[in-house]
Amino acid sequence: MRTLRAVAATAAVTLLGAAVPYLTSTAAHAAGPVLRATVTQVSVWATGYGADVTVTNIGDAPATGWTVVFDLPTGTTVSSSWSAVRTQSGQRYTFTNVNWNGTVNPGASQTFGFNAAGIGTPANCTVNGASCTGGPAPSTSPSASASPSASPSPSTPPSPSPSPSPSGSPPPGGPVVDVATAAQLSSALGSVNPGTTIRLAPGTYRGSFATTRPGTAGSRITLTGPRTAILINDGPSGTGPSCPAPTAGWDSGYGLWLFDAPYWNLTGFTVAESKKGIVLDNSHHVTISGVYVHHTEDEGVHFRRSSADGVIRDSIVEYTGLVQPGYGEGVYLGSAGSNWACHGNSGGVDRSDRVQVLNNRIGPYVAAEHIDVKEGTFDGVIRGNTFDGRGISGQNSADSWIDVKGIGYLIENNTGTFAAPGTFVNGYETHNPATTPSFLNGCGNIWRSNTSNLGGIGQYAIRITSTSKCPGNLNVVYASNTVTNAVTGLTNIAVTP
Repeated sequence: MRTLRAVAATAAVTLLGAAVPYLTSTAAHAAGPVLRATVTQVSVWATGYGADVTVTNIGDAPATGWTVVFDLPTGTTVSSSWSAVRTQSGQRYTFTNVNWNGTVNPGASQTFGFNAAGIGTPANCTVNGASCTGGPAPSTSPSASASPSASPSPSTPPSPSPSPSPSGSPPPGGPVVDVATAAQLSSALGSVNPGTTIRLAPGTYRGSFATTRPGTAGSRITLTGPRTAILINDGPSGTGPSCPAPTAGWDSGYGLWLFDAPYWNLTGFTVAESKKGIVLDNSHHVTISGVYVHHTEDEGVHFRRSSADGVIRDSIVEYTGLVQPGYGEGVYLGSAGSNWACHGNSGGVDRSDRVQVLNNRIGPYVAAEHIDVKEGTFDGVIRGNTFDGRGISGQNSADSWIDVKGIGYLIENNTGTFAAPGTFVNGYETHNPATTPSFLNGCGNIWRSNTSNLGGIGQYAIRITSTSKCPGNLNVVYASNTVTNAVTGLTNIAVTP
């Protein structure tokens, strides 16, 4: 051994189906805050789903707190939640803001999320006592109302959960393959069919774990297990091809490798002590939920070779870059233009577009950027994450939580801190590398409601490298972003109210 070396619906589906027409109507003018709330699925598995709830202020004064209440039908429960305080009375769930996301400025929004065990969707939704979609508060049905003896139960902590259910896997709805050894896991990865769940028993699995088996949009493949199911790759070994691809006689060293394997769910387990953690190549619509990735030589999780429409949520990535600090990113989206010769499988470009990075803890001791957004990628969402900058190396220009070279990303409701040891310059940075084909790289990105503590070391919370290179598609920094302990300030460009 070396020396240290949940079905995704990334196109959001509104759950409050009957309320959709109200969401498009124009509300009457009100002198004060007016809140609306929408519930949107972002990942789905056989017997549950994950959802985001967005609270938007369409009024003309700030809201200083919010409470969202809804009922779930019998047979469906909330198994975990984040970025809100949750209580429960029968089938009625109440979510209130936490201290950092209670203020909702006019035209702005705040977001929390939950995982559901069961397929029932919310009903009778209210926000601060009014209907989530406008109009009077809905009346509750007798079956959904709480019994008089029911008492509220406290929420689980808003930090990432290791799995979408206490057991590490939601009850599967299709065929199940239970594995308990590395040989069984390798065999299952090599032969699994759409709709199947591979369920890991607790234990350590040492080996080269790769799959080229695709799921489908209607029959995803799931690999699930508890956090105590640990995948370790003691490679690499052998001589690989000029561009990485599964090859007989060559071990990539990746902890888990999906190659040409779209429509997978990866939930709950751990990947550790490998060259890279989880690598996706041409594997679109993959949802990574509640995993723990740590102690990798290079990056923790990599969406590569046009692995678009993916999600990583409620996960922990820490202790990366143990051998190559400058290549120890926590989450890596796309590929550098210099690597498109290998990974540019979409018109010569790595189009790992529309990836969502949601409610994860990244760091400490992530040696490079916590999230590296590469050129030529578009329209991702980075929301609700916690960045711990301790241990960032400064090597290979890695001196910020996020480096954005992509286009059209929404970066909101994240919390970042920095403290020694480490090399730190700015919280968020943009860069504008030239590529062939040409894009307005590092442009059109939006920062909103992010909280930054630069530890008395960092210069700007958000530093925009260039405006002249983004004609007609400028980066936008909203006034809802806050910074403390900055050497210079919030940002180096004009702030948008």
